[in-house]
Amino acid sequence: MKAEFVNPFLVSAGQVLQTETGTEVVQGEVRLEESPLESDEVTVLIGVVGRVQGLVLYGMSEETGRKLVSAMTGEEVTVFDDMCESAVAELGNVITGLASGELEAAGYPCKIAPPSVVMGKGTAISTLSIKRLVIPLETKLGSITVHVALRETY
Repeated sequence: MKAEFVNPFLVSAGQVLQTETGTEVVQGEVRLEESPLESDEVTVLIGVVGRVQGLVLYGMSEETGRKLVSAMTGEEVTVFDDMCESAVAELGNVITGLASGELEAAGYPCKIAPPSVVMGKGTAISTLSIKRLVIPLETKLGSITVHVALRETY
C-alpha cells in the first residue's frame, strides 16, 4: 500500500479529533495486517471508490465512543444510544472526507460512501484481498484503531 494513501488519514484523524474533542492524539506503531479484522465494540465502516478503492474502518470501545461524543457535545453521554452511534459515525465520516480531499490533491480522486456502524466485538470483517494498515491512536478519551484498506485502480 502506498504511503500517500495512509498519510492523509493520519493527518486528518489528528486534526479532526483535536478540533472536535480538544484532545491530543498520539499515534502508535503502524502495522500491516491481512484480512479479516475482528470488529471492536463499535466499528465505523466507510467505503471508498475512485482512483483508490477499499474500506476505511474506525474501531473503539463503547466507552471511548461515549467519551468522544461527550467531548464533542459538551454534555455527558452515559449510554451508547442512537445519537451517540450517529455522532461516532459522523466523526469517521469527517475524517475520511478530509482525507479523501487530500487523496484527490495527490492525484487520486475518490468518493466516500455514507458510514455504516457494526456494533459488537468479534465480528469478522473481510477486506478481501486488500491488506490493511492498522494505525492505533491514543487519546485521553480512549483508544481508536484506524484500519486503512485501499488499493489503486486504473
